[in-house]
Amino acid sequence: MIGPRTAVPQIVLYGRAWCHLCEEMRVAAEPLARAAGARIEVIDVDSDPALQARYDELVPVLVCDGVELCHYRLDEARLREALQIRV
Repeated sequence: MIGPRTAVPQIVLYGRAWCHLCEEMRVAAEPLARAAGARIEVIDVDSDPALQARYDELVPVLVCDGVELCHYRLDEARLREALQIRV
């Protein structure tokens, strides 16, 4: 199990504006986020040197309630588990 679920899951996608993998992950994750009543906050790692140093070559990185779920490609099963979505 990923961890305790908050009332509304906090989903963050760390990426870059020009990154096609980041856009693909956002598009794939949005329907699952909506189903859980959440939205995805997209943060450009290039806007903050600390984020760039942390996530540079890993983007996109998807985080839910502070837990890193996946990078490069969406791990739909992990996101579903984190959001507790059963379809």
